[in-house]
Amino acid sequence: MKDISIILFFFIIPMAFADLQVGFYASSCRNAESIVQQVVQKRFNRDKSITAALLRMHFHDCFVRGCDASLLIDSTKNTTSEKQTGANASVRGYDLIDDVKEAIETACPSTVSCADIIALSTRDAVALSGGPKYNVPTGRRDGLVSDSNDVDLPGPSIPISSLSQFFARKGITTEEMVTLLGAHTVGVAHCGFFESRLSSFRGKPDPTMDPALDSKLVKLCKSTTGTNDPSAFLDQNTSFIVDNEFYKQILVKRGIMQIDQQLALDKSTSPFVSNFASNGDKFIKSFATAIIKMGKVGVLVGKEGEIRKNCRIFNKRN
Repeated sequence: MKDISIILFFFIIPMAFADLQVGFYASSCRNAESIVQQVVQKRFNRDKSITAALLRMHFHDCFVRGCDASLLIDSTKNTTSEKQTGANASVRGYDLIDDVKEAIETACPSTVSCADIIALSTRDAVALSGGPKYNVPTGRRDGLVSDSNDVDLPGPSIPISSLSQFFARKGITTEEMVTLLGAHTVGVAHCGFFESRLSSFRGKPDPTMDPALDSKLVKLCKSTTGTNDPSAFLDQNTSFIVDNEFYKQILVKRGIMQIDQQLALDKSTSPFVSNFASNGDKFIKSFATAIIKMGKVGVLVGKEGEIRKNCRIFNKRN
């Protein structure tokens, strides 16, 4: 599938909120978090879109088998991993995770998990993009399975009621769901994911889309040819900043994706959208709380799983 930065897709998994700890590596690898921060800062300086990429990676990893870095595993000639399946096929940012892992392995071999590197890298990128500066509890272990058959991720036109049910199965409330979808504040979507909403496709205007936005997107998507699939920022005002502008736009029917626009229209989610649109500080605080909670879904701890030496492959077994 084509890339769509930070469109959330979800899969029902068992709940596993384990006890993680802020500063887990304080004694075993005291420079771990600063190493992550340095690598992310260097990448962000030349590519601000890395925030969207890391948020998407974090979400997609957590909502298949849990936050266990199973998404990072490369396929082999015998096994197709999560990475190459469905919506995961266009997740990006793996090279940054590789760079962080290499630097940390030099300092502290076989100590820091790839799962924690994803969570920490995402946190640092969010902060660099003007979002909240939050502490990430660490101590996750890396999973031992990455199977394409586990990936069954609903698309961006899923009804709000169904999406809410997915979150509820993980102990995440509807308000927290709306908060996490606020990650679209730094994302893009390609025409293939929203073209069905446009008048050029429908033959008539979509009453839930601002006519001016429709005209703009129709022109954009007319240039789609072959492998070229143009993209549009989901937040068209502050496209690289983590803020509450996304909510303000969907309130005036300027949501690009159907799922985004429905957040502002569905009676179960619209009050939260209005609240975040009018109170940027509340969104920032709520986002930090929600993403920390999401980062605890399905984690492995203690002696479960492993600490990979290379995030792309499982450790060799004796």
